[in-house]
Amino acid sequence: MICAAMMTLALLLDICVGWPKWIFSRVGHPVTWIGALIYALERKLNSGGVWRRRIGGLICVFTVISICVVLAILLQSQLTTNWQTIAFGAVLAWPWIAAKGLDDHVVAVLIPLKENNVPDARQAVSSIVGRDTSTLDSASVTRAALESLAENACDGVVAPLFWGAVGGLPALIAYKALNTLDSMIGHRSPRFEDFGKVAARLDDLANFVPARLTSLLLLVASGRPFSAFLLTARDAGHHRSFNAGWPEASMAGGLDVRLSGPRTYGDQTVKEPWLNGGARDPQPEDLRRGLWIYRRSLALCIVALAILSFWERF
Repeated sequence: MICAAMMTLALLLDICVGWPKWIFSRVGHPVTWIGALIYALERKLNSGGVWRRRIGGLICVFTVISICVVLAILLQSQLTTNWQTIAFGAVLAWPWIAAKGLDDHVVAVLIPLKENNVPDARQAVSSIVGRDTSTLDSASVTRAALESLAENACDGVVAPLFWGAVGGLPALIAYKALNTLDSMIGHRSPRFEDFGKVAARLDDLANFVPARLTSLLLLVASGRPFSAFLLTARDAGHHRSFNAGWPEASMAGGLDVRLSGPRTYGDQTVKEPWLNGGARDPQPEDLRRGLWIYRRSLALCIVALAILSFWERF
């Protein structure tokens, strides 16, 4: 009972208030604390030949996750099935969910797009994607925002809820630590190709089930689940990521627009295949529709977690 109920309350808390700026300005965010630890370890361990870098990366992953799990176990040990301690657990789980933050970031892209203010939309979308946004047109900005919305619905919402419901605070915080490791060192670049290999592979495993759950939620929330499912089954495997392809393909199918495709990182253009390539480019109205699909998927999460809570209780 405690895990599902705790995550239900944590999601509701995040939807209502997010992570307030006044808290962030004073203490930062737990993810930034983990990020500081990763940065310090990477500076010390990421050197030498291929195997030394890989072993250093393994030590970095083991150290970060071990510290996080031990602290989480100590916190979880103080929780019981009493509703007061479940509420306390929900407060502890709340910072690790990014439902409102993701919504706010995408709305910040939608507002200038609706006003045909492409430069401001490019600036807004640059905070949630890694590609070069300086030359994107309106359709490309919209596509980037939709892809980020779909992928981060998994990483920032469904995966934390899933692992928190399965294993409580230890599993939740271990997942977020691993996801932070992947975002910081799991890149295919000369600096991180070897050092971040373990983090990248473990993050793939941790997101395997949540990515497909996210896809299912988006399909149901889209209002056209059957046709969108056929598109997802056909195209998800074409994506460069065997996890991110599922929610992105479901979003593409739910809106009947094309996503993914070529994009630029720095001075390199990557020719990614299209998802739903025969459809039209997305427009600002599609981003608004995508946000509502995302919000309906959050409602489905609340219902599913509440049902799980009562099932565990009775």
